[in-house]
Amino acid sequence: MAQITASLVKELRDMTGAGMMDAKKALTETDGDVEAAVDWLRKKGLSKAAKKAGRVAAEGLVAVASAERDKGMAAAAVEVNAETDFVARNEKFQTAVKEIARLAVDAGELSRLAEAKTAAGETVSEKLTGLIATIGENMSLRRVSALSVTPGVVATYVHNPVADDMGKIGVLVALQSEGDRTKLEELGRKIAMHVAAGAPAPALATTVDDLDAAVVDREREVFGEQARASGKPENIVEKMVEGRLRKFYEEVVLLKQPFVFDPDKSVEQALKDAEKDIGASVALTGFVRMVLGEGVEKKEEDFAAEVAAVSKS
Repeated sequence: MAQITASLVKELRDMTGAGMMDAKKALTETDGDVEAAVDWLRKKGLSKAAKKAGRVAAEGLVAVASAERDKGMAAAAVEVNAETDFVARNEKFQTAVKEIARLAVDAGELSRLAEAKTAAGETVSEKLTGLIATIGENMSLRRVSALSVTPGVVATYVHNPVADDMGKIGVLVALQSEGDRTKLEELGRKIAMHVAAGAPAPALATTVDDLDAAVVDREREVFGEQARASGKPENIVEKMVEGRLRKFYEEVVLLKQPFVFDPDKSVEQALKDAEKDIGASVALTGFVRMVLGEGVEKKEEDFAAEVAAVSKS
């Protein structure tokens, strides 16, 4: 068995653009023969996949999945990115994302999900690498969020799905209750639709206490400067700030938001009113709103400039 040195791994990486572990594995499989290792990577699609890894992937799919857990439930939302919206309609990509979402329910967090084994025995990371080579676009497993509750349900919802449980906006809502599960799921789905709508604004937290203190402090400072500009006394300024903060909470705290199905009620009041029908108290313990490509800096393509550059070469 030939010794697989760091310099040999680097040489293969420079030649193919493959990842360090893939390069090392290729050399191990080919007994240190660099040329054979190049072919091994090409056959596995790893060399081709690596060359696409630098391209921006901000399209793709958000998918949700859930599973029963004794008297409760667990659910997850995942975002798997690709370069173009066209891939989101690819059946192979959709099938892979659906399986990844199911695995995410148990994995719960990104690093564990990347190493989770698919039905074919490969890891999720290996599955995506193979898809990159097959479909011809860079892809990435970007994020996962999971919720669980006992007793109760975790309702799932996908806005404008392109396939079952897959689209551009995925939502999870966890409701803890010992009441009627069917009615609880109906309520959870309505609240999930409310979360997806993001009206009057996308919710930042479930309760006021859950809000990031830095966010509250920043808003308080801004409201304070605005109020002082009116020339009012400081005691009046303080009351003005508190009033504006209450309005801010109604916009970004889920339980304080006007319920999209009955704007005269808050989500909190809608939950309270539903308890009689459900037959038990209901607590909203968490939610997830995952939007495809959120926060990804997309590269703006200038086609005219690209053509002009090619014509000069």
